[in-house]
Amino acid sequence: MPPLLFRSTNGQSPAVNLREAFHAGLAPDRGLYLPEAFPQIAPDEIAAFAQLPYSEIAYRVVSKFTGGIIPDERLAAICREAYNFPIPLEKIHDRVFLMRLDQGPTASFKDFAAQMMARMFGHFLRDDGRQVTILTATSGDTGSAVAHAFHGVPGVSVIVLFPIAEVSVSQRKLMTTLRDNIRTIAVEGKFDDCQAMAKRAFADPDLKHIPLSSANSINIGRLLPQSVYYFYAASRLARHGEPMVFSIPSGNFGDAMGAVVAREMGLPVKKIIAPVNANDEFPRFLASGHYEKISPSRNSVSNAMNVGHPSNLARLVAIYGGQMDETGKIHRQPDLAAMRCDLFSTSVSDDRTRAALKSFWDQYQLLLEPHGAVAWQGFLDWQAVEPLGDAPAAIIETANPAKFPEEIHKMMTWSPDIPPKMEEALKLPEDFDQLDADYGKFKAYLIERHAA
Repeated sequence: MPPLLFRSTNGQSPAVNLREAFHAGLAPDRGLYLPEAFPQIAPDEIAAFAQLPYSEIAYRVVSKFTGGIIPDERLAAICREAYNFPIPLEKIHDRVFLMRLDQGPTASFKDFAAQMMARMFGHFLRDDGRQVTILTATSGDTGSAVAHAFHGVPGVSVIVLFPIAEVSVSQRKLMTTLRDNIRTIAVEGKFDDCQAMAKRAFADPDLKHIPLSSANSINIGRLLPQSVYYFYAASRLARHGEPMVFSIPSGNFGDAMGAVVAREMGLPVKKIIAPVNANDEFPRFLASGHYEKISPSRNSVSNAMNVGHPSNLARLVAIYGGQMDETGKIHRQPDLAAMRCDLFSTSVSDDRTRAALKSFWDQYQLLLEPHGAVAWQGFLDWQAVEPLGDAPAAIIETANPAKFPEEIHKMMTWSPDIPPKMEEALKLPEDFDQLDADYGKFKAYLIERHAA
């Protein structure tokens, strides 16, 4: 069987296989890659996941995309190497659970994609005898997850851009204390500035001599592993064929797109709740059909979600038959009625985020951090307009509360325990570069580093 092909959401680039999409990151027409057709997982196979460890579920899901590209035995080994940490499902009440995706090496859900992606990149580079520079922008957790996953991988250099004023100390130190093939740049600007600079570099003909690729969720290689934990949750929480509800705090919408991918592959899903912070461009679009990005993005306590124009909306719009380009212009409207049926989104202010975090602890003795608190409040907002019934639900906690000690101390008057790896990073000296949000200066930086 020939390899699965991927096409750009902008529709102006030729179809490519997974290896080519991995290396490119962004399509030549600045669109994002999606599979021509989603491979299907039969209900009986999904039911069988209940007896399998996470690494085996990951293999069975991702292998649907890698046929003819990565040998099955190598992919199985990659999954075992990548997923050697727990995925707790903590009961909140009835059939509502908190899925903690914060047990990986950088205490963030981004570890799930980054750990697999780094190993897949390493496999491709060894096969091809190539070198690549991974260029990624981060609003908080992506940078540290990517930096740790790719640290020491032969043939890979990593450059991470982050908004200096909008990441927590632990988020910053988990990436700025690494050396060797990792370089971080503190940008005097917003996450959207970082993301725009990275995207422009990918499409800049003057940089074609530099082999650039992405580890942001603009890269399809980041997205596919993020579909796995939704299958995992359903295998533990849902009865055979029973649809799940997921509440997923959303910034660049890569995590929510992971749930959409799982659903498109056959996972029964009742509702995908995608709450945002003060950057409310998506709930406004869902309500009105008119999309208007927020520039500059609004700073919120759930800082990893400070995104005024989520890249992955282009993929979401495409899934529903529409077309949105990289600037946010909609060339063809999606099926809004279907989107509203499948998706719910709400904007959660900082005041409501803090109140949700505090009340959740008071009621259930479970500790959230700001992004998880947004997910919980989004779930409550959805319940106010649509009954859950007896459906199983998973609230997604995307980062360890220890990444936000100051904020949690304000609410709780005590600070959370710090995971050992994070504690080690906090003690290490930092080393990073600084740039203005100026593409010309960034371009010169890339050219100078490549020449060196």
